[in-house]
Amino acid sequence: MQPLQHIPSLIGALFNPVTKFFIIGLCALLIPNALKAAERPNIVLIFLDDAAYSDFHPFGKPPYATPNVEKLAAEGVRYTRFHVPQAVCSASRAALLTGCYPHHNRVVSALAPGAPGLDPEFPILSETLKQHGYATAHFGKWHLGDVPATRPTARGFDFHAGLLVSNDMWRHNESWRKHKGEHPLPYWENGAIKIPDISPDDQKHLTRRATEGATQFIRDHAGKNPFFLYVAHSMPHVPLYCSDDFKGKSGTGLFGDVMMEIDWSLGEIVSELSESGVENDTIVLFTSDNGPWEEYGNHAGKTPFRQHKGTSFEGGIRSALTVKYPKQLKPGTVNDSAFGSIDLFPTIAHLAGAPLPAKSIDGKNVWPLLRGDEGAKNPHECYFISTDWNLEAVMSSDGKWKLHLPHGYRDVVRPGNDGERGLTKRSHIEESLFNLLDDPLEQTNVIASYPEIATRLKQAAEAHLKQYPLPTE
Repeated sequence: MQPLQHIPSLIGALFNPVTKFFIIGLCALLIPNALKAAERPNIVLIFLDDAAYSDFHPFGKPPYATPNVEKLAAEGVRYTRFHVPQAVCSASRAALLTGCYPHHNRVVSALAPGAPGLDPEFPILSETLKQHGYATAHFGKWHLGDVPATRPTARGFDFHAGLLVSNDMWRHNESWRKHKGEHPLPYWENGAIKIPDISPDDQKHLTRRATEGATQFIRDHAGKNPFFLYVAHSMPHVPLYCSDDFKGKSGTGLFGDVMMEIDWSLGEIVSELSESGVENDTIVLFTSDNGPWEEYGNHAGKTPFRQHKGTSFEGGIRSALTVKYPKQLKPGTVNDSAFGSIDLFPTIAHLAGAPLPAKSIDGKNVWPLLRGDEGAKNPHECYFISTDWNLEAVMSSDGKWKLHLPHGYRDVVRPGNDGERGLTKRSHIEESLFNLLDDPLEQTNVIASYPEIATRLKQAAEAHLKQYPLPTE
């Protein structure tokens, strides 16, 4: 009982003015923004699958209407030089959520069903925000692993509904069955299988299901606590499907119908933010994982740039990005600053007042650049672009110079039609330097005129591979 004698003196010390001031200051340091929880923005990240740069107005002029994307651009900022580090499903998603290059997080290309997926040792955005008091939800495509340790509900998402792999990885798809063998495609909801093997009719409702789940999540959490909503649509990845409400609506074919339903989905989500009274407190980001799967012809989008998904040319890695944040971004503006998807994790964490994970990431906070601050510069020296394990290109952080290292790539010879895959051949590019400001189509190799720039970028590539060595197996 002897220690009880010290309680009165301890209580007195706690109420001593100097001690109390010290404790309050210590708490403020240990719990950043603890008194400003209401000021933390909600985050809505909408990530499409295989949508091309020009698939929506006002980035392009497709033959179908996309009024909600146009409205988002009018109320937000259009970013014209936003890049992903690898133009394939899983690799792009892993880079987005970890802030790490594919050579760093070890997720390349597209994961097959049953693959281990993204190693849990790499923290992702949802985990960081959840630890900082955010409610989190994911609707749509995951494709970062379908084993228990890598599913969304094990990676910081309070709720998940959608597919764990790509929508073409199913036994009803003749191409997948022919090359990969039969495999069911289950639809998951909050850690459990809701539909064991989705049918073509189920595919028609994927966009609508994700939209309804997203709007319900907003209603449930608006005004109560900050939230992170990640809507990763399965479309317009082939095979294409849309609900009956949009079948034939575009008058331009199935691809246009699918894009109009995605546009409708964006409108529903933004309208719900407004009706729930949190529109001004929410950051909305709308973009795609990579460029179009061009060999599918009229079932793929259109890009003004060279090549397509699965390549390191601009047609594969440059995605249209629109961001709306009424509190800090000037509406109706166009921002030509170059930056990458690896930068979204640290930038969003900064806006949320959330500390970055202890494990190092490659992305940087580029909010001054996104906000258009005078004199703002990209904190990177350059960006690294790969396909599978092959490091194929290096781009200067100002987006001007791009060095292609010698590599082969898939070139479309004859596009397919109505869901049929077209014919491709293997092409090759030698070491080439392009001035993307003057030549965004990557047509004129200027390496002979600027050898010193090529040397600098090549040295950066060598350092990158030393930092993140290729697998030895």
